[in-house]
Amino acid sequence: MRYYDDLSEEERGAMFFCPPMSFSSRTPREQLAYAVGAALYMPATRPTIAADLITGKLSELVTAVIDLEDAVADLMVDAAEYSLVQQLSRVAAAVDSGVLPQDRLPLLFIRVRSADQMARLLVRLEDSIRVVTGFVFPKFTPAAGERYFRLLDDYNRSREQDEPPLYGMPVLESASIIYKESRLETLLDTKRLLDAYRDYVLNVRIGATDFSSLFGLRRSSELTVYDLAVIRDCIADIMNIFGRAEDGYVVSGPVWEYFGTGNDRPHQLAALRETRLRDALMPELPNQRHSALGTLAEGVSATFVREIMLDKENGLIGKTVIHPSQLRTVQAMYTVTREEYMDALLILENREGSLGVKKSEYGNKMNEFKPHYYWARKIIARANIYGVLHDEQRYTALFREQGYARL
Repeated sequence: MRYYDDLSEEERGAMFFCPPMSFSSRTPREQLAYAVGAALYMPATRPTIAADLITGKLSELVTAVIDLEDAVADLMVDAAEYSLVQQLSRVAAAVDSGVLPQDRLPLLFIRVRSADQMARLLVRLEDSIRVVTGFVFPKFTPAAGERYFRLLDDYNRSREQDEPPLYGMPVLESASIIYKESRLETLLDTKRLLDAYRDYVLNVRIGATDFSSLFGLRRSSELTVYDLAVIRDCIADIMNIFGRAEDGYVVSGPVWEYFGTGNDRPHQLAALRETRLRDALMPELPNQRHSALGTLAEGVSATFVREIMLDKENGLIGKTVIHPSQLRTVQAMYTVTREEYMDALLILENREGSLGVKKSEYGNKMNEFKPHYYWARKIIARANIYGVLHDEQRYTALFREQGYARL
């Protein structure tokens, strides 16, 4: 896979100072963790999963999570498992026959309900498991999480050496994490567990919808998750534990649950949102250089874009999405500007040199080589996966028209 592979070579050359690199489930974990990006959830009962993947219906799809948990009614679990096994068997057959080239196979994850279900699927999927990148563990707690990772460890130790590893992505969304009196203890216990299985942890994910439900909250389409004080407070603590430079965990942003095209809203409202976004986050610099954001097209939610920007500023990488129209917006916002890239290179190249600080090539900031070292490493990791924009390009040039049919 490669981000923006649907662009022509000419388009890619015009857009990127450095183009995105290719990756697959065999890519080293440290790089692959950044590649998860916009993870599209789809219910396991969806009958066209295999067909959509094989035909490349969603050209922008890089990561898919096939959901057996919240998206499946309790009475449909058996049918959903059967459907999942059949769908992945078709995908594996398409890969074997060359109908679906290996380099066009998205990163596929299965969101399970329990460790028992995961153990059952590892048996039922048989050889088809090789097209799966990993499992998503919802409502993750230290008590329930140990068995998930033991199953991963058993599988990875016994797999054929030429087969890719399986990874786990725990979702932090339980009451013991959002409730203040138990949060720190639960987070620290969770981190100790993940540290013991670090090689199998691809992302740490945040379940803001489940958190919100515990307080009877649901943010409106006009507000970001960071506008909900109790959720913002919890995200801050999660990042304090898992976002530390020395640990290297990649934490992904929570879901944005609105996916209307926006065409039914007055154009004046869309314009107002854009103005507020620019005023709050992207004011013009004194020398009138343009921001990297560009102009939001009609149908792209400025609040959604603002939430992604706040995810980035708080150190989160990627985001759970529930509709194809959200894919390219998230992906585009994680591309790296040339200014960020050149600053990062300068920092990495001079960390062991005789200088401690040097002015940016752009003449607008000081780069301190030691304090900014881990920031620079993260920028280069993002640049390798999502690419580096030319100076004259904007994130919005990568956005797609929001014309997908509703799922």
